[in-house]
Amino acid sequence: MNTPDKSLLVISSSPRKGGNSDLLCDQFVSGAKEAGHQVEKIFLKNKQINYCTGCGSCFNGSKSCPQKDDMAEILEKMIAAEVIVMATPVYFYTMCGQMKTFIDRTCARYTEISDKEFYFIVTAAVDSTPAMQRTIEEFRGFTSCLENPREKGIIYGTGAWNIGDIRKSKAMTIAYEMGKSA
Repeated sequence: MNTPDKSLLVISSSPRKGGNSDLLCDQFVSGAKEAGHQVEKIFLKNKQINYCTGCGSCFNGSKSCPQKDDMAEILEKMIAAEVIVMATPVYFYTMCGQMKTFIDRTCARYTEISDKEFYFIVTAAVDSTPAMQRTIEEFRGFTSCLENPREKGIIYGTGAWNIGDIRKSKAMTIAYEMGKSA
């Protein structure tokens, strides 16, 4: 049974608004809102997130990241959320660069992203769920560095090459239902 009024943060790393992984995010959001949850979706393409420079300022915990971009605001939202949904298109059997850059930039405060439920959304042209496992393992590499993460679900959007192909997929219903039961 789901608990109403959870706070959910959906992070879409699609480079295309309305792209296949972004459409699945929207379905998840619709289901979660219907269940009464508070949901915010962040479309990374609309944010300025610089690459981690490896400067080391955040390593000792005494200084925050010196970069002045949108990442600090997003980190605050991740820390506050109860549920985090991370979505990526799969390129060359791995997550897209936007998602990897985003994950790298959590370094400054990743120890504060604790006790969260996680859902992963992946889309690819390939029609094989096993072929997408490398991308899921990349997400798990991130969450394994966090305190008490709980993986709650994975949505596989397979066979989606062109923008909008996912609309014909059962993944649309799965995303909606998973959001509704989050």
